[in-house]
Amino acid sequence: MDAVFVGADVGASRTKVAVMSPDRRLLGYSVEKSGTDFTATADRCLDAALGMAGLPATAVKKAVSTGYGRKNVSYGEETRTEIGCHGKGCYLYFPFAITIIDIGGQDNKIIKLDEDGRRASFKMNRKCAAGTGAFLEEMSPRLDIPLEEMDGLAAQSTDMVKLGSFCTVFSATEVLENIRRGRQVTDIIKGLFFSVIQRVLEMEALGQNVVMTGGVVAHNPYLVKMAEERIGQSILVPEHPQLTGAVGAALYAMESVDLD
Repeated sequence: MDAVFVGADVGASRTKVAVMSPDRRLLGYSVEKSGTDFTATADRCLDAALGMAGLPATAVKKAVSTGYGRKNVSYGEETRTEIGCHGKGCYLYFPFAITIIDIGGQDNKIIKLDEDGRRASFKMNRKCAAGTGAFLEEMSPRLDIPLEEMDGLAAQSTDMVKLGSFCTVFSATEVLENIRRGRQVTDIIKGLFFSVIQRVLEMEALGQNVVMTGGVVAHNPYLVKMAEERIGQSILVPEHPQLTGAVGAALYAMESVDLD
């Protein structure tokens, strides 16, 4: 292949790299914990994504970076905002007016696009861990349940514990109190999931075509089912919900280069 385009989305929790073909196909990708050296992690992710695509580094025509650590990407020739990249990445898969709910490790976003893919509005929550992956990561050790097992356990709940607080600190106290009372762990976890959904949905009124993305969604698909029940409509999820920011960054790289 003569040229491919790379998008790197360096979040505070995870780094995602996508390799895209000129006809906008995802050829390779990689996701790693961002760790303490964003540059080294982004480099490893690029190597892994190119390896999946079966391509050498010389095939990269241009790379664009986004996310919290976007300026730490050694091969990023320019940067773009997270909002712009998530919007562009989602619109590739759902090319009509959409409302995007992106639940990440450290923040969540609601982005509205019109039928032409232009951003109509957005909101972002950065002030509190509630409603983010960090909230579930904090609760996992308190319940002595591995994070990767929480989704399956939440789906088994028959009597959800409704938590009174959305605050991570106060929720932790409530969780311990419910454990003391003998409530089932499955019901407590579903209550935690419900609080994440509530926190996100209170940010903004949603439209008809809702898309959910982010690492939290990728690893906890039961959250999508709960959100569907809460809003009373089906929700769209891209094939790789954790990669939409990286895909959008790669599309920006592609648009900035003359392919003729």
